[in-house]
Amino acid sequence: MSPISDRTRRLVLLRHAKAEPGDGTADEVRPLALDGRRQAGRVGAALHTTDLVPELVLVSPAVRTRQTWELLRGAFGDAEPEVVLTDGLYTAGVDDVLALLREVDERVRTVLVVGHEPTMSAAAAALAGPSSDTAAVARVRAGVPTATYAVLELDGPWDGLAPGTLDLRAVIAPHE
Repeated sequence: MSPISDRTRRLVLLRHAKAEPGDGTADEVRPLALDGRRQAGRVGAALHTTDLVPELVLVSPAVRTRQTWELLRGAFGDAEPEVVLTDGLYTAGVDDVLALLREVDERVRTVLVVGHEPTMSAAAAALAGPSSDTAAVARVRAGVPTATYAVLELDGPWDGLAPGTLDLRAVIAPHE
């Protein structure tokens, strides 16, 4: 990622890595598949390489989102972001995600949200403003595969976050 100004906040919206198929157990307890474990490691390495190590991580309490976070954090070295398990993220809609983000302390520069589809891509699409990358906007409007993340930038504090006010810079899948 390119250098950012002191006013810029970065938001990374990540769909959890690939989970095991449902086998009749409750959806929220589905663990990651072997492929998902690999994906999570690649996402962590990519975030580290592109200087997107978060200061704050909001994680859905579902097993697959917690496992995604635990596996990708290994790539961050000594960085120890604040991690908040957020019950509402499991069933969150776009407005719920935006409300959570508006509460983030203005000193936090980079936030990672580890959540579910269709909310992660829908939130990215809703937040994307007119300066956004058009190909990235098209991708999130169509929905994203597992372990795909959207990178958005906000010029100002988190409490100013509103639909159409962020720049959607990229949408990245682990195989890219």
